[in-house]
Amino acid sequence: MPKYFYTAQTLKGESKTGILEAKSERELARTLRKSGLVLIRAELEEKAKKRKLEISLPFFGVSLTEKMMFTRNLQVMISAGLPLPRALTTLANQAKNKSFKKALLDIREEIVKGRSFSESLAKYPNIFSELFQSMVRVGEEAGTLEEVLKILTAQMERENELRSKIKGAMIYPAVIICAMIGIGILMLIMVVPKLAETFAELNIELPLTTKIVIGLASFLITKWYLVIIILFILIFLFWQAIKTEKGKRIIDKFTLKTPIMAPIVRKTNSAHTVRILSSLITAGVPIVRALEITSGTLGNIYYKKAMIVATEKVRKGEKLSEALKPYENIYPSLVIQMLVVGEETGETSSILAKLADFFEEEVTNATKNLVAVIEPVLMIIIGAAVGFFAISMIQPMYSMLGAL
Repeated sequence: MPKYFYTAQTLKGESKTGILEAKSERELARTLRKSGLVLIRAELEEKAKKRKLEISLPFFGVSLTEKMMFTRNLQVMISAGLPLPRALTTLANQAKNKSFKKALLDIREEIVKGRSFSESLAKYPNIFSELFQSMVRVGEEAGTLEEVLKILTAQMERENELRSKIKGAMIYPAVIICAMIGIGILMLIMVVPKLAETFAELNIELPLTTKIVIGLASFLITKWYLVIIILFILIFLFWQAIKTEKGKRIIDKFTLKTPIMAPIVRKTNSAHTVRILSSLITAGVPIVRALEITSGTLGNIYYKKAMIVATEKVRKGEKLSEALKPYENIYPSLVIQMLVVGEETGETSSILAKLADFFEEEVTNATKNLVAVIEPVLMIIIGAAVGFFAISMIQPMYSMLGAL
């Protein structure tokens, strides 16, 4: 007997979901009616699981920019008095991403059937984060959905701007490193073999560094496919490692200890933390729930654990500034000091918003200076690589001339 995943409503209008065995949808409806439930939607369990898998696949991700545009346009439409289902239909038709379009249309159908907007969003956690869902829920309950969407849009814009600046600062070193690797491979494939033939003809005793370079060139020419396989294996292992707590801990610790990266990582995570907290508190989310949601949005494991511990302390009655004091090694003392001021004045959300602006400006300045700091480091690395290659190839020639 097939199993159905169903959505039903009680006589009081409450939504309920579950899985039941039934010969057909009609029999399922009769069974639910006996329990005081009215069938709204039914789907075979296998089909429901398949659809859920499709929704959760990372390959169909929705970009932050697209979500930001959706939120901004939805806020404008709601402020203009447009009904939510109609607004979602319009925005779904404008969406370029097929998965996003499908999700919006499905959310619209759920709302038409009587579910709340926040409950409908919960079906798509890979598109709409817990932060998004919680703030929408607060907006629905308080009747301030328009204002909440405005806050969400501002928060996304700040996050998108910060990401763009960090990515922009990384482009220059990435291009230089790729160019250096490309030129190095071309030299090993095209130049070194010819020099190796010359050395072999002259029967010269080669130094160790020259043998290493020639051996590397020979390996690249004859076993190039192994290089590709090894590269893919290393990428796969790295990808698997960052999914484990131990691997993530090592990488996050490395980023917090590396001199050039550490200041940017600290300021970026601090800006993200206070920005999210400010948005949630402004929207009316209780402080403990706001801290729980914020901890879920943090990528660095050390910041995440610090926020989880702080949440438990605040739940027990401790002030947030006191709860974060043991973590001054990752959160600048300015965060603690400003939290104290916010707690004393009752203006925590506005102070956190100003603090987020400050840290985001600091990240901007740090990324601008990053190129100036990285450039000499790259020059040293390139110089060392070129020097090693030149010495390895020229040394045998000097030995040959000395023997004449």
